[in-house]
Amino acid sequence: MATGAETEHDVAIGVLCCDTNFTKVPGHIRNRATFDFPVIYRVVDGATAERVVTQADPRLLDPFIQAAQELEARGAAAITGACGFLVIFQRQLADAVNVPLHASSLIQLPMVHRMIRSDQKVGLLVAKKPSLTRRHLAAVGAEHVPVCVAGLEDQPEFREVMLEARRPDLDADRLGREVLGQVEQLAKENPDMGALVIECTDVVPYAHQIQEHLGIPVFDIVTLTEMVHRSLTRRPFGASGTV
Repeated sequence: MATGAETEHDVAIGVLCCDTNFTKVPGHIRNRATFDFPVIYRVVDGATAERVVTQADPRLLDPFIQAAQELEARGAAAITGACGFLVIFQRQLADAVNVPLHASSLIQLPMVHRMIRSDQKVGLLVAKKPSLTRRHLAAVGAEHVPVCVAGLEDQPEFREVMLEARRPDLDADRLGREVLGQVEQLAKENPDMGALVIECTDVVPYAHQIQEHLGIPVFDIVTLTEMVHRSLTRRPFGASGTV
């Protein structure tokens, strides 16, 4: 755990990583430039998109637990995940370590729902819409949250690079157009969408463009990780500037 003697630049966040090799651009949780604090990475061998997203393979639980415990042993003050579909293991992973662990951006869903009007929905941008089940939402107490969902599984660049791992080279501009197209369609079909949560860590680099297009709050794994890091590095406030 972080202590008051440490500075914010000493407190590291551990990241549980899937077994992928495509380009991670700035804004992706697996690009070190995304954060201004230390990040420790641990790739779980065999944790492909097929096994994590499509299959929710229970045989991956033990390897992810081992990886989380290793990150804690290496000094991680909190741990997160590089795939939102790890939400299915949230409880077991959090129970396996002695530091805060947020496996997925979806853990924010109940909070976001309470922040907007009761007649509004929370939008979800996910890697593969058919793979998102009630069980995933129930893992973080969000099974009753009114949501509208857009998936990226039919978008060529996303499918070929992220889901099918056909090639490591990412056409970032092409992917950006796919992402914006999907969220714009989601907003058009759901004018009562009050906020958006990005499940898929791979498209967080486009969060600023999404927010500009939609004009609503956008939450993702980076916003959550920065909040958790801040909670571990609290400092005294200055005495001036009172109103």
